Amino acid sequence: MKIGILGGGQLGRMLIQEALKYDDEFYTLDPASDAPCHNISYFTQGNFNDYETVLNFGKDKDVVTIEIEHVNADALAELENQGIRVVPNSKIIKTIQQKILQKEFYKAHDIPSPEFEIMDGSSDEIKMPLPFVQKMNTGGYDGKGVQVIRTNEDMKNLWIQDSVIEKLVDIDKELSVIVARNENGETKTFPVTEMVADPKLNLLDFNICPVFLTEEIEEQINSITEKFLNAINSPGLFAIELFLDKEGKVWVNETAPRLHNSGHQSQEGNANSQFEQMYRVVKNLPLADTDAIIYSGMLNLVGAEGFSGKVVYEGMEDVLRLPETYVHLYGKTETKPGRKMGHINVLADSREELMEKLVMVKGMVRVIAE
Repeated sequence: MKIGILGGGQLGRMLIQEALKYDDEFYTLDPASDAPCHNISYFTQGNFNDYETVLNFGKDKDVVTIEIEHVNADALAELENQGIRVVPNSKIIKTIQQKILQKEFYKAHDIPSPEFEIMDGSSDEIKMPLPFVQKMNTGGYDGKGVQVIRTNEDMKNLWIQDSVIEKLVDIDKELSVIVARNENGETKTFPVTEMVADPKLNLLDFNICPVFLTEEIEEQINSITEKFLNAINSPGLFAIELFLDKEGKVWVNETAPRLHNSGHQSQEGNANSQFEQMYRVVKNLPLADTDAIIYSGMLNLVGAEGFSGKVVYEGMEDVLRLPETYVHLYGKTETKPGRKMGHINVLADSREELMEKLVMVKGMVRVIAE
């Protein structure tokens, strides 16, 4: 099968790495000539936001999927009209890539999400009381396009553009659940993971699985995943990011219609990884076992402050000597502050041991430049 992927970043790279054990051809489209997928796929340099570029890229493929949601969904809709399978379908991509449509989708399907109002970009008039979160309607990722407005003084930083104004949740934990559905309607859910963010970069720092949750909280998450899978009417793999507030209520923060950073520990910690699952979704094969087989965690390898240029992984040899520690680099030759360059997965026999190992490994390695 000829499988086209819009985006040639690390998510596409790890999908292809996992799927190379099968018999398919992978084609990727990315604007960067040195994108992580450029040397492990049939690579096309081009803009995945451009209608004609996406149309021409996809027209001879058996199926087209994405590893980034900021793509031309209208071109994907036209490919569907021409009989090309698009996973997930263009309608759900278009809904999720716009925060306003995404919030309205949750409301329409009774999926709990923080109270919100729409800012249309023509006025700074807001009814939502402070503090609140502003999310730009399009283009945000990895904490970009999101800001917290806590005080009247902060109001001067308000973006006067189309955005969602959302009530600030008093967060106890940030969680993620990855769900998959194939074209036959079979569904599978990965065990819930806990996400620990770097407060400075607003990027995922650690990811931890499994998470100890009460039966009531698990029931809330199961209800959310069931409602979501029933509502999307599309095959795909989706990462649902969740807030657990300090009163024990679960809210949907947002959803990614693709592979996700919060599922990386599944590479060694689960019976099958999110990448294996995504491949099976794209091919409409029976879905894979998602059970957690051990305590697992991930830490991101992110470009250190003050370093730009040809990447050097300081301390990596010491990390490679550790048992049950797995390095995944993304093939990016140039580092800059805050850039995701790879990740390290760690296995352990208990949560306490896992956290100790993650903190230790984080202190051992630094992403710098020559």
